[in-house]
Order: sequence, then C-alpha cells, then structure tokens
Amino acid sequence: MWSGDELDLDAYLARIGMGGGGRELRPDLGTLYAVHRAHTGAITFESLDVLFGRPVGLDVKAVEDKLVHARRGGYCYEQNSLLAAALERIGFEVSGRGARNRTRGDALTPVTHAVLVVTVDGQPWLCDAGFGYQGPLEPVPLGDPGAEVRQGEWTYRVREETDGVLVLCFRRGGTWRDLYAFSPQRYHPVDYVLLNHYSSTHPRSAFIGRVIVQHPGDDVRRALVGRELLRLHPDGREERESVGADLLGVLDREFGLRLPERDAAELVRIHRAGD
Repeated sequence: MWSGDELDLDAYLARIGMGGGGRELRPDLGTLYAVHRAHTGAITFESLDVLFGRPVGLDVKAVEDKLVHARRGGYCYEQNSLLAAALERIGFEVSGRGARNRTRGDALTPVTHAVLVVTVDGQPWLCDAGFGYQGPLEPVPLGDPGAEVRQGEWTYRVREETDGVLVLCFRRGGTWRDLYAFSPQRYHPVDYVLLNHYSSTHPRSAFIGRVIVQHPGDDVRRALVGRELLRLHPDGREERESVGADLLGVLDREFGLRLPERDAAELVRIHRAGD
C-alpha cells in the first residue's frame, strides 16, 4: 500500500536519529512510539516548495530524496507518506484518513489534511507527523475516546462525534481546542495525490504565496507564517516577532532547517520582494 519495500529504511532511521543501534525493529507499541517521536523531532514541517511553485512529489523515492537525503522538511502528505512507508516496512498495519482542519474557527473546511491510523495488537492509534507546531509528538490512542494523553509538556485527547467522526483536541493555556476531525473512511496514497494537488496549486490553498515553517517542540512550539515568528509555551504564553533580513538565520536557529544554496537564494529573493 505505502511502497515500504522501496524505502531505504537505514537511511530513514539515520535521518531521525535512530540509526546505528544494530537491533531489529519489531512492529510493537514501543517501536511505534520511538519512531513517531524521533520523526517529529527531526524533520521540520515546511511547505517551501509550494511557495517556489515546484511540484510536490509523493512517491516514496521523491519523498525520501527530499526529506531524508536532502534533509529538507515537508508538509502533511510528504511527512505522513514517509512515515507510513517506514512503519509498513517495519511490519505495522497502516491505513490513511482524511481530516478537516478545525483551527480556523467554525467554518466548514474541506478535507485537506492527511493522517494515519496504525493498528497494534488490535488497537488503533492516530499517527501524524505533519500537522505543524500543534501536532502530536507521539501516537494518540483511538480506542478510548476522551482519555487525556500527556506528551511532555503538552496534552491531547480524542473525542467522538456522530457517525463515528473523531476529533483530535489540544490543550492550550488551559483551554481545549479542536485541531481536526476525521471519519472512519480509509484513504489510500492515490487520494493523497489528489489532496496534494489542491493544496500545492489551488489559489485558495493556505500554502500558496507565503512562507510556512513549523515545529512541535517538546517545550516551546514554533511557527513561522509569512513574516511572523510565533513561539508557543505550555502555559499558553505566546511570543511573536517580525522576521526581516535574518530569515535564513531564523530557519537555522529556530527550526534546524538549512536550505541548499539555490533554495536559500530563491527564498531570500521572494522575502525581499515583499518589502
């Protein structure tokens, strides 16, 4: 399903900091937690190729070349396609879901977010390495709706609505906020190709025409959208600052993202054009 047999698993594990252990990974809950947390810690959420007007490929080799070998980041379709291939290669049962973003108020949004459901010992777990700075660091259990899950300094829960719709919620400054909702319908890689086309080319897509780079840190969570850098603290405090000429320095210091020379020059050109 996810072309895990085509993935260079050793290179992927090295990229996320799990290489060189010499042990065989088993498809158990401990491995799922370790891989998910390592992936979200190592690979930054970013949609810069959309800003550059470049095609975003989702086949395994394209995602591997970009996120693993070139050490770039990616957005949800790339991140979770890579994670799905790795988990499948290890031996997990992985299926896709399509989610509606609920962070933008009460408006009904289209299904544009890709998430994964991984089954371990008969129990389903939500896995998502691609929701940016508010996304989970680790798998979230789906078999016990309403249960609060602590991940470092951050807390999540999943609540159930009608027709089997599940909603991932995030506690922010003492207030629960919906992140996204998804139905039991299974999505396949070909479905993500269609969603990716909309998100990377449609003029109404949130990713068109602006810088978006984010990371869900253990303590401080960071989001760069346009020219504003946001740092979110576990107590709900927000720090905001405008990013000017030091854009590349911010990407390096705040997100661990170092672009190749061509990409860096293109990003600086676009950034300066907005002055």
